[in-house]
Amino acid sequence: MAEGSDPQQDVTYRAPVGSVDLTAFDDEGNSYEIRACHDCLPWHAEVVMVAGEVLVREWHAIGCPQFQELIRH
Repeated sequence: MAEGSDPQQDVTYRAPVGSVDLTAFDDEGNSYEIRACHDCLPWHAEVVMVAGEVLVREWHAIGCPQFQELIRH
């Protein structure tokens, strides 16, 4: 990334990343489909247990538009 570039716009592999935990199942017990984020290169997901609940943790570049949308809600 060039000096002076805004890290909030960086979606490369070297971008700072953040995560968000999402429910893995809907109200009827059906699992959600995980689709890769095409807006940022460092995207990946993992399944985690938090307080006995199965969650999907998605990692995105902090400047990724999808990540920004997820953390707004």
